Amino acid sequence: MSPNLVLPDERAGSSLRSKLLAAAGTSLLVVTYLVLVITQPTNLTSGMGQGVALATFAAYLISALLLLAAVLPDLPVSTLTLIPVALALNILLGQFVGSVMVPLYLDSIGTVLVGFLAGRRAGAATGVLGTLIWSLFAPTVLPFASGAALVGFLAGTAARFGAVRRVYLAPIAGLVTGVLVGVVSAPVAAFVFGGTSGVGTGAVVAAFRSMGDSLLSAVTKQALISDPGDKAIVFLIAALLVYALPSRITQSFEFVRRYRVLGKRGAKQNA
Repeated sequence: MSPNLVLPDERAGSSLRSKLLAAAGTSLLVVTYLVLVITQPTNLTSGMGQGVALATFAAYLISALLLLAAVLPDLPVSTLTLIPVALALNILLGQFVGSVMVPLYLDSIGTVLVGFLAGRRAGAATGVLGTLIWSLFAPTVLPFASGAALVGFLAGTAARFGAVRRVYLAPIAGLVTGVLVGVVSAPVAAFVFGGTSGVGTGAVVAAFRSMGDSLLSAVTKQALISDPGDKAIVFLIAALLVYALPSRITQSFEFVRRYRVLGKRGAKQNA
């Protein structure tokens, strides 16, 4: 049988499997987030010894694995090492910035980088996995896995629609992402965690609380102050990192080629 007669069916089957896996992973992610916000478990950040923490960890882990399984066929084997590097970058920067008096996070540069190169599913999975690994020695970050997934998803969406083709577009996309992520993360920070874990961001929440704001109002205002600026910086740094990568690496990603993520820049690199 001619390969040309088989390959289209194989592609269709693979695409359907990817869509089903992605839908399952996304649904589990959303359901877990909603359950946390609605039930407001008080012992979630007490460590994996608590049943609710273990169940939350397992749900987020399964959702991340489903998202990764959906995108793995489109990822070049030689560049799969990017995800572990991105995870380490997120954790190291997040741990450092969270311990100083800066109302930022900078814990999603690796997530955004993966989203720019490999798309929404890989970006979302990287965000979740990074949070899960980090939560093993910093349990307070576990409730924010859904927000980290949203960052990766929006990074892939922004790259798909041209946010990496011009350097000035990346921070604009980051600002929009920051607003959306801040709105999503605020209820978790307020109802589940009771505030925020960063020294700098915690100071901002405390300032609003001292003015008479409710916890949710204070955390939301802090998020809308910190997140847009944070994500604008993160998106800009990630875009610059993508520009700095050799063409043989960036063009090895099917997502970059399909959506012309680098635009004319990528064409010039290939010339």
